[in-house]
Amino acid sequence: MTQTISSMMQSLGAQAREASSSLAIASSDQKNTALHAMANWINNDRVEILAANQKDASAGIKNNMAASFLDRLTLNNERIDGIISGLNAIADLDDPVGSIIASWDQPNGLHFERVRTPLGVIGVIYESRPNVTADAGALCLKAGNAVILRGGSDSYHSSRAIHAALQAGLLEAGLPAQCIQIVPTTDRAAVGEMLKGLDGQLDVLVPRGGKSLVSRVQSEARVPVFSHLEGICHLYVHEAADLDMACNLAVNGKMRRTGICGALETLLVDEKIANDILPEIANALIDAGCKLRGDSKSCELVSQMTPANEADWSTEYLDAILSVRIVNGLDHAISHIGEYGSSHTDSIVTGDPAAATEFLNRIDSAIVMHNASTQYADGGEFGMGAEIGIATGRMHARGPVGVEQLTSFKYRVHGTGQTRP
Repeated sequence: MTQTISSMMQSLGAQAREASSSLAIASSDQKNTALHAMANWINNDRVEILAANQKDASAGIKNNMAASFLDRLTLNNERIDGIISGLNAIADLDDPVGSIIASWDQPNGLHFERVRTPLGVIGVIYESRPNVTADAGALCLKAGNAVILRGGSDSYHSSRAIHAALQAGLLEAGLPAQCIQIVPTTDRAAVGEMLKGLDGQLDVLVPRGGKSLVSRVQSEARVPVFSHLEGICHLYVHEAADLDMACNLAVNGKMRRTGICGALETLLVDEKIANDILPEIANALIDAGCKLRGDSKSCELVSQMTPANEADWSTEYLDAILSVRIVNGLDHAISHIGEYGSSHTDSIVTGDPAAATEFLNRIDSAIVMHNASTQYADGGEFGMGAEIGIATGRMHARGPVGVEQLTSFKYRVHGTGQTRP
Protein backbone atom coordinates (compact mmCIF):
# COMPACT_ATOMS: atom_id res chain seq x y z
CA MET A 1 0.00 0.00 0.00
CA THR A 2 2.83 2.39 0.88
CA GLN A 3 4.49 1.71 -2.47
CA THR A 4 1.20 2.35 -4.26
CA ILE A 5 0.81 5.72 -2.53
CA SER A 6 4.44 6.53 -3.24
CA SER A 7 3.95 5.80 -6.94
CA MET A 8 0.73 7.81 -7.01
CA MET A 9 2.36 10.83 -5.38
CA GLN A 10 5.37 10.64 -7.70
CA SER A 11 2.93 10.70 -10.61
CA LEU A 12 1.17 13.77 -9.20
CA GLY A 13 4.52 15.49 -8.83
CA ALA A 14 5.61 14.71 -12.38
CA GLN A 15 2.30 15.94 -13.77
CA ALA A 16 2.52 19.12 -11.71
CA ARG A 17 6.06 19.81 -12.92
CA GLU A 18 4.99 19.38 -16.54
CA ALA A 19 1.95 21.62 -16.03
CA SER A 20 4.08 24.27 -14.33
CA SER A 21 6.12 24.69 -17.51
CA SER A 22 3.00 25.63 -19.46
CA LEU A 23 1.61 27.77 -16.67
CA ALA A 24 4.82 29.75 -16.21
CA ILE A 25 4.44 31.23 -19.68
CA ALA A 26 0.63 31.54 -19.69
CA SER A 27 -0.66 35.04 -20.35
CA SER A 28 -2.37 37.12 -17.68
CA ASP A 29 -5.57 37.03 -19.73
CA GLN A 30 -5.55 33.24 -19.85
CA LYS A 31 -4.98 32.91 -16.10
CA ASN A 32 -7.67 35.49 -15.35
CA THR A 33 -10.10 33.75 -17.70
CA ALA A 34 -9.49 30.55 -15.76
CA LEU A 35 -10.06 32.26 -12.41
CA HIS A 36 -13.35 33.83 -13.51
CA ALA A 37 -14.43 30.49 -14.97
CA MET A 38 -13.61 28.81 -11.65
CA ALA A 39 -15.81 31.32 -9.85
CA ASN A 40 -18.66 30.54 -12.25
CA TRP A 41 -18.22 26.81 -11.78
CA ILE A 42 -18.24 27.18 -7.99
CA ASN A 43 -21.54 29.05 -8.32
CA ASN A 44 -22.94 26.47 -10.75
CA ASP A 45 -21.89 23.59 -8.48
CA ARG A 46 -23.13 25.26 -5.30
CA VAL A 47 -25.70 22.57 -4.50
CA GLU A 48 -23.18 19.77 -5.00
CA ILE A 49 -20.54 21.54 -2.91
CA LEU A 50 -22.93 22.17 -0.03
CA ALA A 51 -24.14 18.56 -0.18
CA ALA A 52 -20.55 17.32 -0.02
CA ASN A 53 -19.86 19.68 2.88
CA GLN A 54 -22.90 18.34 4.73
CA LYS A 55 -21.34 14.87 4.60
CA ASP A 56 -18.17 16.20 6.17
CA ALA A 57 -19.99 18.29 8.77
CA SER A 58 -22.24 15.38 9.77
CA ALA A 59 -19.19 13.16 10.22
CA GLY A 60 -17.56 15.89 12.29
CA ILE A 61 -20.55 16.16 14.61
CA LYS A 62 -20.68 12.38 14.93
CA ASN A 63 -16.99 12.32 15.86
CA ASN A 64 -17.45 15.10 18.47
CA MET A 65 -15.41 17.64 16.53
CA ALA A 66 -14.59 20.77 18.55
CA ALA A 67 -16.86 23.73 17.84
CA SER A 68 -14.00 25.84 16.50
CA PHE A 69 -13.00 23.17 13.99
CA LEU A 70 -16.61 22.56 12.99
CA ASP A 71 -16.94 26.29 12.31
CA ARG A 72 -13.87 26.17 10.05
CA LEU A 73 -15.27 23.16 8.22
CA THR A 74 -18.82 24.30 7.63
CA LEU A 75 -19.84 25.97 4.38
CA ASN A 76 -23.05 27.88 3.70
CA ASN A 77 -24.27 30.12 0.90
CA GLU A 78 -22.56 33.15 2.42
CA ARG A 79 -19.21 31.37 2.58
CA ILE A 80 -19.66 30.02 -0.96
CA ASP A 81 -20.24 33.63 -2.04
CA GLY A 82 -17.02 34.52 -0.24
CA ILE A 83 -15.10 31.86 -2.20
CA ILE A 84 -16.53 33.21 -5.46
CA SER A 85 -15.63 36.79 -4.51
CA GLY A 86 -12.13 35.67 -3.57
CA LEU A 87 -11.56 34.01 -6.94
CA ASN A 88 -12.74 37.08 -8.83
CA ALA A 89 -10.65 39.35 -6.59
CA ILE A 90 -7.51 37.31 -7.32
CA ALA A 91 -8.26 37.60 -11.04
CA ASP A 92 -8.39 41.40 -10.63
CA LEU A 93 -4.95 41.55 -8.99
CA ASP A 94 -1.93 42.59 -10.99
CA ASP A 95 -0.05 39.63 -12.41
CA PRO A 96 3.34 39.53 -10.66
CA VAL A 97 4.96 37.19 -13.19
CA GLY A 98 7.31 39.05 -15.50
CA SER A 99 7.14 42.31 -13.60
CA ILE A 100 10.45 44.15 -13.25
CA ILE A 101 11.36 44.61 -9.58
CA ALA A 102 14.45 46.69 -10.28
CA SER A 103 16.68 47.69 -13.18
CA TRP A 104 20.02 49.45 -13.52
CA ASP A 105 22.94 50.03 -15.87
CA GLN A 106 26.61 49.39 -15.34
CA PRO A 107 29.43 51.61 -16.71
CA ASN A 108 30.28 48.89 -19.23
CA GLY A 109 26.87 49.33 -20.88
CA LEU A 110 25.22 46.17 -19.52
CA HIS A 111 21.57 46.63 -18.54
CA PHE A 112 20.35 44.52 -15.60
CA GLU A 113 16.76 43.63 -14.65
CA ARG A 114 15.45 41.68 -11.66
CA VAL A 115 12.21 40.03 -12.81
CA ARG A 116 9.54 38.09 -10.91
CA THR A 117 9.20 34.41 -11.81
CA PRO A 118 7.03 31.55 -10.47
CA LEU A 119 8.40 29.32 -7.73
CA GLY A 120 7.40 26.19 -9.68
CA VAL A 121 5.39 23.51 -7.88
CA ILE A 122 3.87 24.23 -4.47
CA GLY A 123 2.45 21.67 -2.06
CA VAL A 124 -0.29 22.81 0.34
CA ILE A 125 -1.25 20.63 3.30
CA TYR A 126 -4.27 21.84 5.24
CA GLU A 127 -7.00 20.81 7.66
CA SER A 128 -10.68 21.55 8.19
CA ARG A 129 -11.11 24.59 5.97
CA PRO A 130 -12.38 23.56 2.51
CA ASN A 131 -12.19 27.17 1.27
CA VAL A 132 -8.39 26.80 1.34
CA THR A 133 -8.80 24.54 -1.70
CA ALA A 134 -10.01 27.49 -3.76
CA ASP A 135 -7.78 30.14 -2.15
CA ALA A 136 -4.58 28.13 -2.52
CA GLY A 137 -5.38 26.87 -5.99
CA ALA A 138 -6.23 30.35 -7.26
CA LEU A 139 -3.25 32.13 -5.70
CA CYS A 140 -0.80 29.57 -7.01
CA LEU A 141 -2.36 29.81 -10.47
CA LYS A 142 -2.16 33.61 -10.52
CA ALA A 143 1.52 33.45 -9.57
CA GLY A 144 2.20 30.91 -12.32
CA ASN A 145 2.72 27.92 -10.03
CA ALA A 146 1.30 24.42 -10.25
CA VAL A 147 -0.04 23.17 -6.92
CA ILE A 148 -0.70 19.86 -5.22
CA LEU A 149 -3.38 20.17 -2.54
CA ARG A 150 -3.71 17.78 0.36
CA GLY A 151 -6.81 18.60 2.41
CA GLY A 152 -7.67 16.99 5.72
CA SER A 153 -9.77 13.86 5.97
CA ASP A 154 -12.45 15.85 7.80
CA SER A 155 -13.01 18.08 4.74
CA TYR A 156 -12.36 15.42 2.10
CA HIS A 157 -15.70 15.53 0.28
CA SER A 158 -15.94 19.34 0.40
CA SER A 159 -12.43 19.87 -0.94
CA ARG A 160 -12.91 17.41 -3.80
CA ALA A 161 -16.17 19.09 -4.84
CA ILE A 162 -14.49 22.51 -4.90
CA HIS A 163 -11.47 21.08 -6.70
CA ALA A 164 -13.68 19.67 -9.45
CA ALA A 165 -14.98 23.19 -10.12
CA LEU A 166 -11.44 24.58 -10.22
CA GLN A 167 -10.32 22.03 -12.79
CA ALA A 168 -13.40 22.71 -14.90
CA GLY A 169 -12.37 26.37 -14.96
CA LEU A 170 -8.83 25.49 -15.99
CA LEU A 171 -10.01 23.37 -18.90
CA GLU A 172 -12.47 26.07 -20.01
CA ALA A 173 -9.53 28.49 -20.25
CA GLY A 174 -7.37 26.01 -22.16
CA LEU A 175 -4.94 25.34 -19.31
CA PRO A 176 -3.89 21.84 -18.16
CA ALA A 177 -6.11 20.41 -15.42
CA GLN A 178 -2.90 19.25 -13.73
CA CYS A 179 -2.09 22.87 -12.81
CA ILE A 180 -4.23 22.27 -9.70
CA GLN A 181 -4.26 18.72 -8.36
CA ILE A 182 -5.64 17.26 -5.16
CA VAL A 183 -4.34 14.17 -3.37
CA PRO A 184 -7.09 11.55 -3.87
CA THR A 185 -6.60 9.74 -0.58
CA THR A 186 -6.87 10.41 3.15
CA ASP A 187 -3.97 8.08 3.91
CA ARG A 188 -1.37 9.97 5.92
CA ALA A 189 1.40 8.28 3.99
CA ALA A 190 0.67 10.79 1.22
CA VAL A 191 1.76 13.60 3.55
CA GLY A 192 5.02 11.79 4.22
CA GLU A 193 5.70 11.62 0.50
CA MET A 194 5.10 15.35 0.15
CA LEU A 195 7.47 16.07 3.03
CA LYS A 196 10.16 14.18 1.14
CA GLY A 197 9.68 16.55 -1.79
CA LEU A 198 8.35 14.05 -4.36
CA ASP A 199 11.81 13.32 -5.71
CA GLY A 200 12.58 16.97 -6.29
CA GLN A 201 9.25 17.86 -7.89
CA LEU A 202 8.05 20.07 -5.00
CA ASP A 203 9.69 23.47 -4.57
CA VAL A 204 7.83 24.79 -1.48
CA LEU A 205 5.45 23.40 1.15
CA VAL A 206 2.73 25.41 2.87
CA PRO A 207 1.03 23.79 5.90
CA ARG A 208 -2.25 25.23 7.19
CA GLY A 209 -3.66 23.51 10.22
CA GLY A 210 -3.17 22.62 13.85
CA LYS A 211 0.03 22.74 15.84
CA SER A 212 0.81 19.04 15.41
CA LEU A 213 0.53 19.22 11.61
CA VAL A 214 2.62 22.38 11.25
CA SER A 215 5.22 21.14 13.73
CA ARG A 216 5.60 17.90 11.80
CA VAL A 217 5.99 19.71 8.49
CA GLN A 218 8.53 22.16 9.90
CA SER A 219 10.63 19.39 11.44
CA GLU A 220 10.44 16.74 8.69
CA ALA A 221 10.17 18.64 5.40
CA ARG A 222 13.10 18.38 3.00
CA VAL A 223 11.96 21.42 1.02
CA PRO A 224 11.45 25.06 2.10
CA VAL A 225 8.33 25.73 4.22
CA PHE A 226 6.12 28.83 4.51
CA SER A 227 4.17 28.52 7.74
CA HIS A 228 3.38 29.64 11.26
CA LEU A 229 3.18 27.24 14.17
CA GLU A 230 0.67 29.16 16.30
CA GLY A 231 -1.21 32.44 16.31
CA ILE A 232 -0.73 33.68 19.88
CA CYS A 233 -1.90 37.24 19.24
CA HIS A 234 -1.77 40.04 21.81
CA LEU A 235 -3.61 43.30 22.35
CA TYR A 236 -1.83 45.76 24.64
CA VAL A 237 -4.03 48.48 26.15
CA HIS A 238 -1.58 51.32 26.76
CA GLU A 239 -2.08 53.96 29.45
CA ALA A 240 -3.14 56.46 26.74
CA ALA A 241 -5.79 54.15 25.27
CA ASP A 242 -9.38 55.20 24.61
CA LEU A 243 -11.75 53.05 26.71
CA ASP A 244 -14.43 52.53 24.06
CA MET A 245 -11.83 51.71 21.41
CA ALA A 246 -10.08 49.24 23.71
CA CYS A 247 -13.38 47.46 24.50
CA ASN A 248 -14.33 47.22 20.85
CA LEU A 249 -10.94 45.95 19.75
CA ALA A 250 -10.77 43.36 22.54
CA VAL A 251 -14.25 41.97 21.85
CA ASN A 252 -13.81 41.97 18.09
CA GLY A 253 -10.28 40.57 18.26
CA LYS A 254 -11.40 37.65 20.42
CA MET A 255 -15.01 36.97 19.55
CA ARG A 256 -15.58 37.81 15.86
CA ARG A 257 -14.23 34.38 14.94
CA THR A 258 -12.42 32.53 17.71
CA GLY A 259 -11.06 29.75 15.51
CA ILE A 260 -8.80 31.75 13.18
CA CYS A 261 -5.09 32.32 13.63
CA GLY A 262 -5.57 36.09 13.95
CA ALA A 263 -7.91 35.73 16.93
CA LEU A 264 -6.79 37.51 20.08
CA GLU A 265 -5.42 35.13 22.73
CA THR A 266 -3.92 37.45 25.37
CA LEU A 267 -5.01 40.88 26.60
CA LEU A 268 -2.38 43.05 28.29
CA VAL A 269 -3.58 46.08 30.28
CA ASP A 270 -1.36 48.86 31.62
CA GLU A 271 -1.48 48.97 35.41
CA LYS A 272 -1.90 52.78 35.39
CA ILE A 273 -5.41 52.44 33.96
CA ALA A 274 -6.31 48.86 34.91
CA ASN A 275 -8.60 49.83 37.82
CA ASP A 276 -10.68 52.05 35.57
CA ILE A 277 -10.61 50.19 32.28
CA LEU A 278 -10.22 46.45 32.89
CA PRO A 279 -13.60 45.78 34.60
CA GLU A 280 -15.46 47.37 31.68
CA ILE A 281 -13.47 45.49 29.05
CA ALA A 282 -13.91 42.26 31.01
CA ASN A 283 -17.67 42.75 31.31
CA ALA A 284 -17.94 43.39 27.57
CA LEU A 285 -16.04 40.18 26.86
CA ILE A 286 -18.05 38.15 29.36
CA ASP A 287 -21.31 39.50 27.95
CA ALA A 288 -20.12 38.31 24.52
CA GLY A 289 -19.63 34.78 25.90
CA CYS A 290 -15.89 34.82 26.60
CA LYS A 291 -14.25 33.07 29.55
CA LEU A 292 -11.35 34.96 31.15
CA ARG A 293 -8.20 33.63 32.80
CA GLY A 294 -6.14 36.28 34.55
CA ASP A 295 -3.13 36.96 36.71
CA SER A 296 -3.67 37.69 40.40
CA LYS A 297 -4.08 41.45 39.92
CA SER A 298 -6.66 40.97 37.16
CA CYS A 299 -8.62 38.44 39.23
CA GLU A 300 -8.80 40.94 42.11
CA LEU A 301 -10.50 43.45 39.77
CA VAL A 302 -12.81 40.99 38.02
CA SER A 303 -14.53 38.39 40.20
CA GLN A 304 -15.73 36.30 37.23
CA MET A 305 -12.15 35.72 36.12
CA THR A 306 -10.41 32.43 36.94
CA PRO A 307 -6.68 32.31 37.80
CA ALA A 308 -4.35 31.77 34.85
CA ASN A 309 -1.44 29.37 35.00
CA GLU A 310 1.91 29.63 33.25
CA ALA A 311 0.70 27.60 30.26
CA ASP A 312 -2.12 30.06 29.55
CA TRP A 313 0.30 32.75 28.35
CA SER A 314 1.54 30.50 25.54
CA THR A 315 -1.76 28.82 24.62
CA GLU A 316 -3.57 29.34 21.34
CA TYR A 317 -7.11 28.67 22.56
CA LEU A 318 -8.97 28.96 19.24
CA ASP A 319 -12.02 29.21 21.47
CA ALA A 320 -13.95 31.79 23.50
CA ILE A 321 -11.21 31.92 26.15
CA LEU A 322 -8.83 34.82 26.76
CA SER A 323 -5.86 35.22 29.08
CA VAL A 324 -5.50 38.62 30.77
CA ARG A 325 -2.47 40.22 32.40
CA ILE A 326 -1.81 43.60 33.99
CA VAL A 327 1.61 44.90 32.94
CA ASN A 328 3.89 47.59 34.29
CA GLY A 329 4.19 49.80 31.23
CA LEU A 330 5.28 49.46 27.60
CA ASP A 331 8.58 47.69 28.33
CA HIS A 332 6.79 45.01 30.35
CA ALA A 333 4.21 44.49 27.60
CA ILE A 334 6.92 44.14 24.95
CA SER A 335 8.85 41.77 27.20
CA HIS A 336 5.76 39.58 27.74
CA ILE A 337 5.07 39.40 24.00
CA GLY A 338 8.70 38.57 23.29
CA GLU A 339 8.64 35.72 25.79
CA TYR A 340 5.25 34.18 25.02
CA GLY A 341 4.27 35.37 21.53
CA SER A 342 4.52 33.41 18.29
CA SER A 343 5.64 36.26 15.99
CA HIS A 344 2.23 36.30 14.30
CA THR A 345 0.17 39.44 15.07
CA ASP A 346 0.31 41.90 17.97
CA SER A 347 -1.53 45.21 18.43
CA ILE A 348 -1.37 48.26 20.69
CA VAL A 349 -4.25 50.55 21.65
CA THR A 350 -3.02 54.05 22.37
CA GLY A 351 -3.49 57.69 21.54
CA ASP A 352 0.22 58.34 22.11
CA PRO A 353 2.08 58.34 18.74
CA ALA A 354 5.47 57.89 20.39
CA ALA A 355 4.30 54.80 22.30
CA ALA A 356 2.76 53.39 19.13
CA THR A 357 5.96 53.92 17.16
CA GLU A 358 8.07 52.26 19.84
CA PHE A 359 5.71 49.26 19.99
CA LEU A 360 5.66 48.85 16.20
CA ASN A 361 9.44 49.11 15.98
CA ARG A 362 10.32 46.80 18.85
CA ILE A 363 7.78 43.98 18.41
CA ASP A 364 9.37 41.48 16.02
CA SER A 365 6.20 39.88 14.67
CA ALA A 366 5.12 39.34 11.08
CA ILE A 367 2.23 41.78 11.62
CA VAL A 368 2.19 44.66 14.13
CA MET A 369 -0.81 46.94 14.53
CA HIS A 370 -1.83 50.23 16.10
CA ASN A 371 -5.47 50.79 17.10
CA ALA A 372 -6.71 47.87 14.98
CA SER A 373 -8.20 44.43 15.63
CA THR A 374 -5.89 41.44 15.24
CA GLN A 375 -8.66 39.85 13.16
CA TYR A 376 -7.34 41.95 10.26
CA ALA A 377 -4.42 39.51 9.99
CA ASP A 378 -5.78 38.24 6.71
CA GLY A 379 -4.54 38.53 3.15
CA GLY A 380 -7.92 39.66 1.86
CA GLU A 381 -7.95 42.53 4.34
CA PHE A 382 -4.45 43.48 3.18
CA GLY A 383 -5.76 43.90 -0.35
CA MET A 384 -4.08 40.72 -1.57
CA GLY A 385 -7.36 39.15 -2.71
CA ALA A 386 -6.69 36.14 -0.51
CA GLU A 387 -3.78 34.38 1.14
CA ILE A 388 -2.32 30.94 1.11
CA GLY A 389 -1.29 31.35 4.75
CA ILE A 390 0.56 33.53 7.25
CA ALA A 391 4.33 33.12 7.37
CA THR A 392 6.15 33.97 10.59
CA GLY A 393 9.63 33.00 9.43
CA ARG A 394 12.18 35.58 8.32
CA MET A 395 13.20 34.13 4.96
CA HIS A 396 11.51 34.99 1.66
CA ALA A 397 7.87 35.38 2.76
CA ARG A 398 6.58 36.95 5.98
CA GLY A 399 3.01 37.81 6.98
CA PRO A 400 0.15 37.06 4.57
CA VAL A 401 1.42 34.98 1.67
CA GLY A 402 -0.26 36.32 -1.46
CA VAL A 403 0.61 36.23 -5.14
CA GLU A 404 3.83 38.27 -4.89
CA GLN A 405 5.13 36.08 -2.07
CA LEU A 406 4.54 33.02 -4.28
CA THR A 407 7.12 34.22 -6.78
CA SER A 408 10.89 34.32 -6.87
CA PHE A 409 13.00 36.29 -9.32
CA LYS A 410 15.69 35.95 -11.90
CA TYR A 411 18.10 38.40 -13.50
CA ARG A 412 17.95 39.40 -17.14
CA VAL A 413 21.10 40.98 -18.54
CA HIS A 414 21.08 42.87 -21.87
CA GLY A 415 24.33 43.61 -23.61
CA THR A 416 25.73 44.82 -26.92
CA GLY A 417 28.55 42.31 -27.23
CA GLN A 418 30.48 43.06 -24.04
CA THR A 419 33.24 40.66 -23.03
CA ARG A 420 34.79 40.61 -19.57
CA PRO A 421 38.45 41.70 -19.47
